[in-house]
Amino acid sequence: MCDADGVRLDRFLADRTAAGARRRTAAIIAAGAVRVNGRPARKGQLLEQGDVVEIDPAALATAPPAGQPELAVPILYEDEALIAVDKPAGMPAVALRDDDVGTVANFLLGYAPETVAAARTPLEAGLVHRLDTGTSGVLLAARTAEAWANVRDQFRRRAVEKRYLAWVDGVVARPGSRHEPIAHHPRRPQLMRACPDADQARDLRARPALTRYQPVDRRGGATLLAIDIATGVRHQIRVHLAAAGHPVCGDPLYGGSAAARLMLHAAALSLRHPLSGTRLSLECLPPSDFTAPG
Repeated sequence: MCDADGVRLDRFLADRTAAGARRRTAAIIAAGAVRVNGRPARKGQLLEQGDVVEIDPAALATAPPAGQPELAVPILYEDEALIAVDKPAGMPAVALRDDDVGTVANFLLGYAPETVAAARTPLEAGLVHRLDTGTSGVLLAARTAEAWANVRDQFRRRAVEKRYLAWVDGVVARPGSRHEPIAHHPRRPQLMRACPDADQARDLRARPALTRYQPVDRRGGATLLAIDIATGVRHQIRVHLAAAGHPVCGDPLYGGSAAARLMLHAAALSLRHPLSGTRLSLECLPPSDFTAPG
């Protein structure tokens, strides 16, 4: 049952079922496997509080993607509960369909087949968070459902520390922070947007977001920032830095200058180990192609 007004049906299903990505939930809706208040659902339908959403369980079933242990994905750390990898820039993290290949999920399913049952869906291969395709660096997966639930709870409670590096356009002379809520763009679904206006944030159902940054180097017209994020909204760093007038280099989606790649790197992740409870800190040096443009 829906507990709020104005929620898109595909987002509602993606957040509350094992269907995962909104692209897949849209396909399930289009196939006629979803009903709202007893009637066939419509693409792009907005729900109202109290609407009853039903989905054919068979539509949620999915075969796991092919395992590809041969992919070049360096392992940073592993034990009986967790696997941390150094995600290459340009490689998607999760699979969106069961026939996808070339993702970190494909690698994990081949290297550690038990990850198939660790997360909500085999498409996630135990991954407890995501990185944008263009972002490199620390990416963490769980080997068991219990470890996955524990770490996901830490993310929800904002108990996981996340540190990034980014080359951005312009001169950033002093530390700063951005705290505008972030929402999906109402007309361009591939984009997110910062919502400094409270009414706009409410209307677009924006999520809270906090990004802190400090300059650590400067070359030409670009500045290297060390970034901490207390939240994990989609495209958060990219959106907040663009709103600050310093988009990430190599990010044309948000106005960044041309570069060899998206100059964003997940440098460190720190959390409580799901079995021992001790603090686990994972670090990953930037790759050789992570350099200032020009």
